[in-house]
Amino acid sequence: MHIALAHLYPINAFHNSYEVSGVEVGQHFYWQVGGYQVHGQVLITSWVVIIILLSLAFLGTRDLRTVPSGGQNIVEYVLEFLRDLARTQIGEEYRPWVPFIGTMFLFIFVSNWSGALIPWRIFELPQGELAAPTNDINTTVASALPTSVAYFYAGLRKKGLSYFGRYVQPTPILLPINILEDFTKPLSLSFRLFGNILADELVVAVLISLVPLVVPIPMMLLGLFTSAIQALIFATLAAAYVGESMEGSH
Repeated sequence: MHIALAHLYPINAFHNSYEVSGVEVGQHFYWQVGGYQVHGQVLITSWVVIIILLSLAFLGTRDLRTVPSGGQNIVEYVLEFLRDLARTQIGEEYRPWVPFIGTMFLFIFVSNWSGALIPWRIFELPQGELAAPTNDINTTVASALPTSVAYFYAGLRKKGLSYFGRYVQPTPILLPINILEDFTKPLSLSFRLFGNILADELVVAVLISLVPLVVPIPMMLLGLFTSAIQALIFATLAAAYVGESMEGSH
């Protein structure tokens, strides 16, 4: 995908300056593993995020005390926040779902912030480019699909096969619409997250190309805020969908 900018300004304005005639989005490099193609840059940045999360968890819990301090305070605050989020959306049966909702929130939050804090595109590669994991539709879909599985699992575990009776409520005429609704939930989750993160990184990339020193900073700060909101929205909706399936009502 290209965003043509050259026709908006005289060509001479960019002579011996920054090349902004086109900003390419989605250049990738792949690793061939057996008969499969592995999305290289997504795997790299995803593991960077995972290592960051594991390191923070280790540092925050390696010396647990009755009276918390330092990193333990942060870990306990985050855990309490995730518990409240799950309890609000799911209800009294929230406890088994805290690890799932928490994992979704933390992975997406750190992934989004990695793109907002680090302009990955400054790392030049022979082929492709680095970007936040959630900048790629593959990552957001891979995050949304487990949410869909959890949604069905929660309903079937609590209600058994009678769970499917919800599709003909309040009238059998709504059966196609109710089925379509369940299939559109993971789509909306994945495309909402992907679109917002991609747009944020694209704006910052364009501004860095035009004015690399000062102007991008406010947009990067705004990106931190919107990235956190997107992670919260994703986790909140995931928990709400699980709670909805357990309640069995829309």
